[in-house]
Amino acid sequence: MSETMGGRLAATLGAAAVVLMTIGVPTATATGGQSAVTDPKAVPSPGSLATGASTDACDDTTAPGWITTTEPTLTARTTAPGARFKVWNAAGAKIFDRTARTAADGTVQVRPTGLVEGAGYSWQVWPDYGPGGGKPTAACHFGVDATAPQFTVGSTDFPESTSGATPLKYAGQTGTFTVKGTDQGSGVACYRYVLNGTSSVGSPCQGPGTVAAGPDGTATFQLKPTQWGTNILTVQAVDNAGNVTPPVTYSFYAPSNPNPPVAPGDVNGDGIPDILLPDAAGNLQVISADATTTVPTSTVAAVRAPGDAGWNGVQLLHRGWDRSHAPVDDLMAHQPGGAGLSLYRNFDMGAFARGSSSVERAVDPFDPPVLPEGFNPDWSKATQLVPLGALGADQRTSILTVEDDSLWLFTDPGFLYGYQTFVRISTSAAWTGYDLIAPGRAADGTLALWSRNRATGELRTYPIAKGADGTYDFTALADPATGTVVGTFPVAQYPTLGSSGDGNGDGQPDLYAVTADRHLLTFSGATAPKDLGALR
Repeated sequence: MSETMGGRLAATLGAAAVVLMTIGVPTATATGGQSAVTDPKAVPSPGSLATGASTDACDDTTAPGWITTTEPTLTARTTAPGARFKVWNAAGAKIFDRTARTAADGTVQVRPTGLVEGAGYSWQVWPDYGPGGGKPTAACHFGVDATAPQFTVGSTDFPESTSGATPLKYAGQTGTFTVKGTDQGSGVACYRYVLNGTSSVGSPCQGPGTVAAGPDGTATFQLKPTQWGTNILTVQAVDNAGNVTPPVTYSFYAPSNPNPPVAPGDVNGDGIPDILLPDAAGNLQVISADATTTVPTSTVAAVRAPGDAGWNGVQLLHRGWDRSHAPVDDLMAHQPGGAGLSLYRNFDMGAFARGSSSVERAVDPFDPPVLPEGFNPDWSKATQLVPLGALGADQRTSILTVEDDSLWLFTDPGFLYGYQTFVRISTSAAWTGYDLIAPGRAADGTLALWSRNRATGELRTYPIAKGADGTYDFTALADPATGTVVGTFPVAQYPTLGSSGDGNGDGQPDLYAVTADRHLLTFSGATAPKDLGALR
């Protein structure tokens, strides 16, 4: 083999501690005529995660791949009665020379011996016609890497439980983790990781929960432990040959934050309201209201939606929490026309992984109250539901609904989210032509409701005044046409319009919109739109 080919192989397989072929190997092809041996292949097929290609590299330009065994099978096809296989190591020394008989189907194969871990090899095949033989195939090339990498995991933010070190971060805060690995063959390609879950079985170095290794085998990634207490990080290393280590667990403690940030509309504990929108596959995306792109901070799987049918089309409410967990929003979900309203208590900073319970209209059968005319015992007639937020000392949200053309208010949620007070605010049938938007409180404590006229696109605001006695005045909601117009957002241009609260930190609630081509826009109040890009 030429020195040029040897240098190319050394560069390609240089992640390993290997010195590849540089001298003494025959040239790739013989001159004069076509070889009587064709289709030389190594089994398993040499490949590299670095290039994404599988190749036998039977030329002087293709980057060689790696095989994951020291006992590969070398095959070819020939019209000769047999074929002679030769293998050279990186130093150019011949380490294998054997003749094999051709099978009835024209294939011939051998299994070379003497191959070692981390080395590079060149091989050729000659037709065996007896004395003199014939023209060989081009030289083919591969490296051998049959051993998975070794690695360690560490974090100063969340030290390993057995280290005795004190964590620098709390549950709900993002920590940095560093993985350092070595691989004496093909080099470390990537790491796969999962927090409090099971390792993935998909493509080795693609998708969420994977991070590429640097040239020195080191990688860093960030994770936010959503639960306080002991957490288990599971990591696997993958080398460029495709060898995968067994899962390695890293146990660490995430203490509870004694002074957590409080922001109604926030589901992941970072103190910033979040926008919750489904992606095209039905998963629920959590996107920070102050984000600059549509990349979600986390995603809730479609199977966790009511009925396991995905989050598309589901009506979502979040602006309040109970005292059983940190001050982050619980999530309510309603399938249009469904009698139930599902509650996902937020024990895990927006993962919503503990299942759901039901939100009831709690009418005591032994001491029933006088119910307003038109009261429905369930949520089946609620065509719209929005969260007003807490209206008292309790942080659980009150709910506004549109039912049978009327506007209803549900307050006084009990310990189990059983709403005990029901008020029919408006009997105006006009509310069916409006989209309700609940922006939450401003920094000064004032409360309002927004609505969009679906026919005209006009966005209106209605003040909800709080009296000296702590009660709220909802008379401004009697007629939707009386609100103050603050903008125009045609339905055809902005099919989705909503608010998660104050996203830019100026003390005033902000609007967001999804356009007809699925771009997410955020606003300062109802002006100055920013296009964050297309949603997934």
